[in-house]
Amino acid sequence: MSNTSNFRQAIAEARNQALIGPNVISNALPWVGGGLVLTAVGTFGGLQVLANNPGLFMATFWVALIGNLILFFVANSVVQKGNNSVALPLLATYSLLTGYTLTGIVAVALGTRGVGFQGIGFAALGCGITFVLARQIGSNLSDRDGMALAQTVRLGIIALFVVLLIQLGLALFGIHTPTFLEIAISGLGVLLFAGAAVVDFYVLPRTYKDDQYLSAALSMYLTYINLFIFILRLLIAIFGGRD
Repeated sequence: MSNTSNFRQAIAEARNQALIGPNVISNALPWVGGGLVLTAVGTFGGLQVLANNPGLFMATFWVALIGNLILFFVANSVVQKGNNSVALPLLATYSLLTGYTLTGIVAVALGTRGVGFQGIGFAALGCGITFVLARQIGSNLSDRDGMALAQTVRLGIIALFVVLLIQLGLALFGIHTPTFLEIAISGLGVLLFAGAAVVDFYVLPRTYKDDQYLSAALSMYLTYINLFIFILRLLIAIFGGRD
């Protein structure tokens, strides 16, 4: 989804516009898939480091997290300029680092009774099903419905991340979120990013030309990574709360 720094501009440009990139999503899909594969590789590598040297993992995790944030803004800027030859290695590195930073939640999922590998597979399957349904719904939205959904999802995601920042701040002081509230937050995240997947199929073809497929790919990649994370969070909250 266009939940990057240019989301508002993308919505504005999409308003009442005909398709300017009817094939941009089809062109982007191989790169989205490639990015997700690299993310899986990064997570697998992180799990190996965590299992063999937890101290090293914690040190490298923070380096990877900071590097990931910096690289996102750099890669996004390069992508927006259309410099694909420079953007590709940056996006590949970004995908690997994203996978490494996901090691923690994946490790928690693997260690939670009732989640484990099957839960991770369920989260991945949920993303796949969402893609199929979102493509069908988003591609057929009217301008009125598409813009209304896009604005609603954008505001919802902003509110969600404010809540997550508050949650993180409380956790630093040892105040942890009750299970029922964690389930509610995670469930809301799943709904919002499922909605974001629908919005992608409406907004992206009205925002990017066919040769701007990397911009569309980055937007879709962010949507499905966040959807995967919130499905995992929801499963961990549900099954972890039963233990």
